[in-house]
Amino acid sequence: MVKGRKLRVDTTVVETNIHYPTDSSLLGDGARVLTRTMKRIEEKAGGLKGKIRDRMRSVKKRVVAIALATRRTGPQREERQREQYAKLLRVTRKILNPAKGVLEDVGHMTVPGRRRLRALTEVLETMSDRVRQVVQQTRARIFEGMTHLSGKIVSVFEPQTEIIRKGKANKPTEFGNLVAVQEAENQIITDYRVFAERPSDRELLVPAVEEHQRRIGRVPRAVAADAGFYSQANEKKMQEMGVRWVAVPNRSTHSPERRKLEKRRWFRAAQRWRTGSEGGISVLKRRHGLNRCRYRGFAGMERWVGLGIIADNLIHIGARLAVQGA
Repeated sequence: MVKGRKLRVDTTVVETNIHYPTDSSLLGDGARVLTRTMKRIEEKAGGLKGKIRDRMRSVKKRVVAIALATRRTGPQREERQREQYAKLLRVTRKILNPAKGVLEDVGHMTVPGRRRLRALTEVLETMSDRVRQVVQQTRARIFEGMTHLSGKIVSVFEPQTEIIRKGKANKPTEFGNLVAVQEAENQIITDYRVFAERPSDRELLVPAVEEHQRRIGRVPRAVAADAGFYSQANEKKMQEMGVRWVAVPNRSTHSPERRKLEKRRWFRAAQRWRTGSEGGISVLKRRHGLNRCRYRGFAGMERWVGLGIIADNLIHIGARLAVQGA
């Protein structure tokens, strides 16, 4: 069923289950979770030193005002946005400060009391750190004009989410994690990887061949991928490993020899076979839910992708066995 003579590799983005991120919505999400968690701690502890104030009405008013300011046109738009963001940041800080006090109050409780509130205090501490990060990146973008920040988060619930741009016309920006999928014959997926940080496609091709050899026990005779995977070093390394036909286009070349190579029959046939991986990924997304992960966290993302790929492989294996038994 899988002889391992051919290998094709492609990447896609599996989106996390989040709404479209804006600074105001992230601040609103964080403020809501902090307020709710502090109230639960107060209730479960039977009271704290200071009473927890619910400032969510003010937060919602500021979020709506920012949305309305975004629709405006003219020079007053940015000024109005900065004014509303300044108010929203002030309210958010008034929620963050009591959160620190609540953690200190819990720290002074007895051991049984701290143990009873451990789950809630962990949520409060984690969410406080994330909201502080959102406050910093909001201040940097709105008031300092800095849009590229290290450690930027686009969801307080799924902080592992990355901003990925793959040049799609219908969806230029995606929010999720990059997934690499490699297939052998008969549309059988032999390996996949979910990346916490997006690597260059060029870094994935040789490891895919090495993993193919480890799993199948042989080096593929033909390897096909799109132009994003091309590098001269990759091509040379695979040929040294024993790959006979490397069908990865080089779009930036001006070499007549290279162009002649890419017009050869075996190269075009391998590229036609490669395009099937795009259809396979589309099926994974439509039939098996890999368009959006419904599980939480990076471990949940890996589990969701793995289950979808197992289901897809079972269908293709069953179809192949049915043909062989007919």
